[in-house]
Amino acid sequence: MSLAFVFPGQGSQAVGMGLALAEAFPTARHLFEEIDEALGQHLSRLMFEGPEEELTLTENAQPALMAVSLAMVRVLEIEGGLRLPDKGSFVAGHSLGEYSALAAAGTLEIVDAARLLKLRGQAMQAAVPVGAGAMAAILGPDLEDVQAIVDAALAEGPGGEILAIANDNAPGQVVISGAAAAVERAIQVAKDKGVRRSVLLPVSAPFHCSLMAPAADAMAEALAEVALKPPALPVVTNIAAEAVGDCDVLRQHLVEQVTGRVRWRESVNYMRGEEVETLVELGAGKVLSGLTRRIDREMTSLNAGAPDEVEALLKAL
Repeated sequence: MSLAFVFPGQGSQAVGMGLALAEAFPTARHLFEEIDEALGQHLSRLMFEGPEEELTLTENAQPALMAVSLAMVRVLEIEGGLRLPDKGSFVAGHSLGEYSALAAAGTLEIVDAARLLKLRGQAMQAAVPVGAGAMAAILGPDLEDVQAIVDAALAEGPGGEILAIANDNAPGQVVISGAAAAVERAIQVAKDKGVRRSVLLPVSAPFHCSLMAPAADAMAEALAEVALKPPALPVVTNIAAEAVGDCDVLRQHLVEQVTGRVRWRESVNYMRGEEVETLVELGAGKVLSGLTRRIDREMTSLNAGAPDEVEALLKAL
């Protein structure tokens, strides 16, 4: 059974995440304490107790999701004797999940990943005034049809607006991002074209479009100061949708993904083409497992984000 380990992105967070892990495994608790110390905040308390509106803030949600994913990696390694490089063919992460993947592969130190994600969240929030940008999920059409919707919405606008495909998540699930007025117009265009459902997303900024250029600049500066080690197993990046092993390229892809498209559907198809049969989602929620079923029904999805799922995963592997 050929495996790849995948790591969730923003939207998978929920108050209480990681609490059962911390209570069941000292390994997980120590990792959360390590990240709290690195960030100089009680992030773990926020994860365990909320409030939800504070946890959902981008600068908190991003390192928090990484913390739960890496706590699970540590538990599997120390409690279960399962080293990812021994079992997996690839790692990949959805947007911020790429930092989790890189930490799991040994390319980034966990505390560096936490600090970078805190900065990433702050920089993304600061790049665009609240309310000036928006994101929406266009459900049903394929990628080419959504691109046509984007083009039509821009053509109807005043010119010079930013609107782009942000996430190619799965067949029939594409996310657009850009200026709020352009996103609203695209939703209307989609409706006029008979699209069944388009949903404005509850996000605080228009991620993965060129409006995020100031945040990309901030990440380029921060990443230049961080040491990267060659990954212990290949990383399928959001930008390339294929395996990357070179540290300089990985660093550049982390910068580019702030404004670039998350090519998740293509990434999963790439791993499938490399004979991966099972994707193992490590961390909060089961969003990526749901996407996997939409992308390739023949692939198996496994999850581990809570103590009872650890034992089940170890047995399955």
